[in-house]
Amino acid sequence: MTTPEQNKQLVLDAFDTLFNRRDYARAETYWSPHYIQHSAHIPPGRDGLFDLVRALPDTLRHETELIMAEGDMVMLRGRFSGHDQPAPWIVVDTVRVRDGVLAEHWDVIEDEVSREASASGLPMFGDTFPEDRQESI
Repeated sequence: MTTPEQNKQLVLDAFDTLFNRRDYARAETYWSPHYIQHSAHIPPGRDGLFDLVRALPDTLRHETELIMAEGDMVMLRGRFSGHDQPAPWIVVDTVRVRDGVLAEHWDVIEDEVSREASASGLPMFGDTFPEDRQESI
């Protein structure tokens, strides 16, 4: 039985391996071959996820801002950028860890907005708006 802290580290390592490093062989050790995908945006299974990532530009990056775990469930709030879409995505990923691998996934995704488009006047990720960062969106 793994602890919530171990599960958080596993998910962080898995996301970095797949989305930032693009090491698909190593990523297979993090995702179950029977991976269940609940996302409306990602085809079923581990292959559906990996094929989607392969189709995205090599400039894709994932940053984690917050991670929480309880039992076998891990939630992380992150930002995907470099995917050649009009705006970065702010995503809350919920992952079930089973037998030391990522077994099941749900997500909520929204486009990151500019200062002008933010009704609250606050950034959605970190303490800066996309137009204030020295990066391409």
